[in-house]
Amino acid sequence: MSTNLNNEQAIDAFCDRLWAERGLADNTLAAYRSDLTAFGRFADARARPLAAADAELVREYLAQRQSEGIAKTSSARTLSSLRRFYADLTVRGEIEVDPMVLIERPKLPPKLPDTLTEADVEALLAAPQPEDPVQIRDRAMMELLYATGLRVSELIALQLEQISLRQGVVRITGKGGKERLVPMGEHAQAQIEDYIRQARGTLLGVNRSDVVFPSQRGVQMTRQTFWYRIKHYAKVAGIGKPLSPHTLRHAFATHLLNHGADLRVVQLLLGHSDLSTTQIYTHVAQARLQALHCAHHPRP
Repeated sequence: MSTNLNNEQAIDAFCDRLWAERGLADNTLAAYRSDLTAFGRFADARARPLAAADAELVREYLAQRQSEGIAKTSSARTLSSLRRFYADLTVRGEIEVDPMVLIERPKLPPKLPDTLTEADVEALLAAPQPEDPVQIRDRAMMELLYATGLRVSELIALQLEQISLRQGVVRITGKGGKERLVPMGEHAQAQIEDYIRQARGTLLGVNRSDVVFPSQRGVQMTRQTFWYRIKHYAKVAGIGKPLSPHTLRHAFATHLLNHGADLRVVQLLLGHSDLSTTQIYTHVAQARLQALHCAHHPRP
């Protein structure tokens, strides 16, 4: 490395550049930092600075992870972090040879996202009680999540100025600072109007905030709190399958495709920069089509 940075400093500098140049989310940056720090400790134990790593050291690290029973998906994420890190060092002229060019990409089977049936979603959305301000808020949040496919981080940080009830759209600034407009649909629009009229002021109390869905303390809700709320309603609705806020995002995409939506439209609505990220949902839709064919075709 052309500078005298140690491994920790090199990782810090890399993550700072990602934040400044790419605008990546805190969770994404934390994942990069975790992956690189673990490899940095491995390299340190062999008296190798990260800038002096070669393909053999990377292979040795991967072999150790495999012997420890680390999942292939986790190792694939680590490789992705290392590729970006060393590509950055190469472009900046801090190393001459990128060690990752000799490392093969792992072949992973497509992981089908957990999703809900349309009946599951209806039961989940009907679970909150309409008399309680907290549950009125929760119903509006779940309706909006299912109607728009927002990321949970986008949902909890949503500001009043980002919602146009007159036009029925939500303006979202997603990963990488990219902005998109997402229609919310009549059901979600009605639930949000009822929530703002009946419950939001009660939740805010004396606090002043532009966040659309404040917590009971009148401040922005955490991801963990909303996850807990959804798991509670899943139990009320009798839904036994694993469920998280992201599951509703998956259901949004899958149900759109099942009803004939174009894949590129779904890509735009989800805020995916790469169509390949969205294509995972085609496996879900195709599985459903195959099941329908087997169930109803006279010569299955």
